[in-house]
Amino acid sequence: MNTNSKWSQLAGRVGLGAIFLVSGAGKLADWSGAVAYAGSKGVPQILLAGAVALELLGAVSLLAGFKTRWGAAALLAFLIPVTLVFHGFWAFTGAEQQQQTIQFLKNLSIGGGLLFVLGTAPGGALSVDARRARSAPLPSGLRQAV
Repeated sequence: MNTNSKWSQLAGRVGLGAIFLVSGAGKLADWSGAVAYAGSKGVPQILLAGAVALELLGAVSLLAGFKTRWGAAALLAFLIPVTLVFHGFWAFTGAEQQQQTIQFLKNLSIGGGLLFVLGTAPGGALSVDARRARSAPLPSGLRQAV
């Protein structure tokens, strides 16, 4: 893998993970506000807590490149219902509909990036996953063949 690809994959993981890390940390910093906002959309506190856990764990996974596919899957599991519940542009009119459409499409784009991570090599060259794969011992059958 060339150097540009290595750094591009790292930058992509950081770009995808950062938005979730900042968002999850913001919810924790103002938990009562997050609970009130989620409650206004019919989301109970226990579900919000699970969503924030998915958001933060998935973000850390992507940022570190550790169990990257699992992290991307966790973030998709978070992103899909959040997008449908909180950015249902079809339920609005005027300027609010335009704003929610933008948010919906932003989340759709992020979801596309997460699907790309799911479909590629775990983590990329500059990741914990790749480092672990490089240091893993060869299976006994391969050691004998070499």
